[in-house]
Amino acid sequence: MTQIESSHLQSEDSRTGDPRTGGMSLSGASLSGRSTRRDVLRSASAGFGWLALSGLLGERGFGGDSPETIDSPDSARPFLRPQPPPARNVIFCFMDGGPSHVDTFDPKPMLRQREGEAIGESAVSKLSQSAAGRVWLGSPWEFRQRGDSGLWVSDLFPHIAGVADRLCVVRSMVGQLPLHGQQNLLLHTGRILGQAPSVGAWVSYGLGSENQNLPGYVVLNNDWVPNGGLENFGSSYLPASCQATMVRAQGVPVDNMTPAVGIQTQRRLLDLVARQDQRFAGDVSDPAAIEGAIQNYETAFRMQSELPELADISNEPASIRELYGVDSEDQHQRFYATQALRARRLVEAGVRFVEITCPSFDGNNSPWDQHGQLKRDHEKNARITDQSVAALIHDLDQRGLLDQTIVLWAGEMGRTPHTPAVSPTCGRDHHVNGYCLFMAGGGFRGGMAYGETDEFGNAAVADPVDIHDVHATLLHQLGVDHTQLTFRHGGRDHRLTDVHGRVMRDWLS
Repeated sequence: MTQIESSHLQSEDSRTGDPRTGGMSLSGASLSGRSTRRDVLRSASAGFGWLALSGLLGERGFGGDSPETIDSPDSARPFLRPQPPPARNVIFCFMDGGPSHVDTFDPKPMLRQREGEAIGESAVSKLSQSAAGRVWLGSPWEFRQRGDSGLWVSDLFPHIAGVADRLCVVRSMVGQLPLHGQQNLLLHTGRILGQAPSVGAWVSYGLGSENQNLPGYVVLNNDWVPNGGLENFGSSYLPASCQATMVRAQGVPVDNMTPAVGIQTQRRLLDLVARQDQRFAGDVSDPAAIEGAIQNYETAFRMQSELPELADISNEPASIRELYGVDSEDQHQRFYATQALRARRLVEAGVRFVEITCPSFDGNNSPWDQHGQLKRDHEKNARITDQSVAALIHDLDQRGLLDQTIVLWAGEMGRTPHTPAVSPTCGRDHHVNGYCLFMAGGGFRGGMAYGETDEFGNAAVADPVDIHDVHATLLHQLGVDHTQLTFRHGGRDHRLTDVHGRVMRDWLS
């Protein structure tokens, strides 16, 4: 089943009217033969389907019009913090391949002073592609203090520099392995081996969607799969309806969004499939996958009423299209600008977690991975993404949405402050011993830099941070206690942060 089929079941209370919002009746063909859909979801998968449905409909989620529940106490979701959450949504700008920290947000004048000198044994690390004979490489871009805060941002990002006072930059990220696949999975799932739900799936599982016609987790993709595979966007042992729905930048955004048959015919077909699936569910020991399939079919059905309009940005004002760069002469910038603008529209419509991937302009599924041609290709990546990321932050802000939306900008790693040999075409290699990411909005402090690497940017030396701390803090800002959001699987309770993670209160307003 493809993720475009992704869906949650809708309420069984409404039986008439538009079949998208109330036509389905499973009461005569459920697991017991007489159960309602709510009964099915309560009983199947230890009730986790009911939990997802509740979040979707706003009955237990933050996005509902009413805080009341139907028939379950507050203790049904002990992971919710008692205070109103600062944030409701996340937009994750995934900079796949690893932007260089020493060329973006972590200025190191010493690299220019010592350029060409051997790094020596003391600078060699297993968390970096390093050897004693490699040489220091200065940044080809100038750094300047930006905004009222004086935050350092390089000339590589002239547009992001313009929103510096909104950025919470972390300069002391530390990873586990200097390999793309493992670091991508760590960034997305908290595990270098994968086999675990992505952060977007956890958010969707815990909070659902604020709009029952849309999934809780959407990836605005550019027709390639990053290192680590689709596990980066998957739900693993969580309900299948929590995995990402993919929306393309090029061509038709989502397959089969234009119905081949009428709505009433589709409704009857879905009812038939649901009855067959539920009869089958009664014969298996764990009906979770079947329940997920039913939910996926249902949201795919309802998405037809809303997603095509959200994906169509043609009616956006000319000033907004210009702000994002939608009409750029560079096709890759157009692709990224289109997805960034769609991201804003999706969070406006109630999608909890949206991820934007970078276009690949050279066939590399790690676009920021410049082992050679650092200056040429980092500038190309910046030209593709810089304007649109800054526009997204500005646009959310002017609409009053930035305070409730977390914008996370991150790659899976940084890049070495050294190279095998200095040349006009040299590059930087893999480095996870100290690198950068930033957050904006959603209650994060703006205009600040946290943590510190050494004078060469070679290792985190003050306030080291790992991805579990980032995940814990994101969930905290969404109103979720990361230690309590768990799922029972394989004989133990699993969580996004495993046994790790700190809420980084110094980052918060």
